[in-house]
Amino acid sequence: MAFESLSEKLNAAFKKLRGKGKLSEQDIKDAMREVRIALLEADVNYKVAKDFIADVTVRCSGSEVMESLTPAQQVIKIVNERLTDLMGGEEAARIRIKSKPPTVIMMCGLQGAGKTTHAAKLAKYFIKEGHRPLLAACDIYRPAAIEQLKIVGEQAGAPVFTIPGEVPELLAKHAVAHAKDYGNDIVILDTAGRLHVDDELMQELSRIKANVEVDETLLVIDAMAGQDAVNVAKSFADAAGLDGVIVTKLDGDTRGGSALSVRAVTGRPIKFAGTGEKLDDLEVFHPSRMASRILGMGDVLTLIEKAQDTADQKQTEETARRLLENKFDMNDMLAQLEQINKMGGAGAMLSMIPGASAAKMSDDDLANSEKEFARIKAIIQSMTAKEREKPTIIDPKRKRRIAAGSGTRVEDVNRLLKQFEQMNKMMKQLKKNPKMFGRRGGFGGKRR
Repeated sequence: MAFESLSEKLNAAFKKLRGKGKLSEQDIKDAMREVRIALLEADVNYKVAKDFIADVTVRCSGSEVMESLTPAQQVIKIVNERLTDLMGGEEAARIRIKSKPPTVIMMCGLQGAGKTTHAAKLAKYFIKEGHRPLLAACDIYRPAAIEQLKIVGEQAGAPVFTIPGEVPELLAKHAVAHAKDYGNDIVILDTAGRLHVDDELMQELSRIKANVEVDETLLVIDAMAGQDAVNVAKSFADAAGLDGVIVTKLDGDTRGGSALSVRAVTGRPIKFAGTGEKLDDLEVFHPSRMASRILGMGDVLTLIEKAQDTADQKQTEETARRLLENKFDMNDMLAQLEQINKMGGAGAMLSMIPGASAAKMSDDDLANSEKEFARIKAIIQSMTAKEREKPTIIDPKRKRRIAAGSGTRVEDVNRLLKQFEQMNKMMKQLKKNPKMFGRRGGFGGKRR
């Protein structure tokens, strides 16, 4: 999970402070030494880590902390504020959409960072926002790059513009003209990458900018590249000019050094984070929320947004109605499991719940959570329609058949049936207080 290692080490450092009623300068110094080591081990740029520690140490040595009744909390508050500042401040950096379309966004970066996939992810994000993006295949060098863009573009629901044999700068120019003619208000240019930063790559980007008025230049970097990603970002910022960064594979980077360093090194904000392989796995980068996740304080706002984005409103309200009428069955339970899966599974959810960070769970715990979801799903899918609607008819013979069909044990089937029974008992109690299901009668649905 993102920042898992860093989060674990920072929380270990702060745990020592929480046990003390009053903090001395030596306590602050010892804690900051552990924080500095944690940052460097997370692959944070050395100068960034050094400046961060110096600033936090000065602020923690003031009367606000030293004379506080809850000094440890004050230290964590200061670290949280400074982490937020380091990654860009309270407000998320947004793409500027022009009042006179089309807005042109140029994606750039090295090969393997995920430009093409994230061009499609960005297109899908804008489609959800009510826009009509056009993807332009400006990578004419990499084998199958255009075909890949066509495939992911179709999956995202965005058209792809290409002219076989045309040079990138003129292709971009034709794409913008096409967008104006066909009502596309955003053009996303998927440019070529290289194995390393070179003059030829930068000159090509410059030629595209000379032929097309580019409104946003976004650099796509691989979070798992660590310091190399930050160095690449610095090179692009100096040579090509950047408006923002998309950090990919953030879900697989337990250290997080690139996300913490890139703003300070390049002066350009992270605007989006890729958090998975699916086209929906793209998040607006909120520095304050990310700082909270790193410190194990959760990210409830993003959790709510994910629930709203993935929720089927009609299905949600129907489930709530069935719960209140004591008609909740195994079909409804399966639907809720599918909802959790759409939100990214147990690990993704735990990282956003305060006090329940995935960093506090072992890899085995997270793997077991995912396996348990899969096991329950298999058991329910092995039931007949009547058994799903009325689980009370499931006798020992049926249990053995269901266990065999789902590749599980009878004990697993019994456990699920008991959980279902307990859930129904809880719902009967909740029926006495319908307000718990929300103002509109929806269970966890959108409120507008």
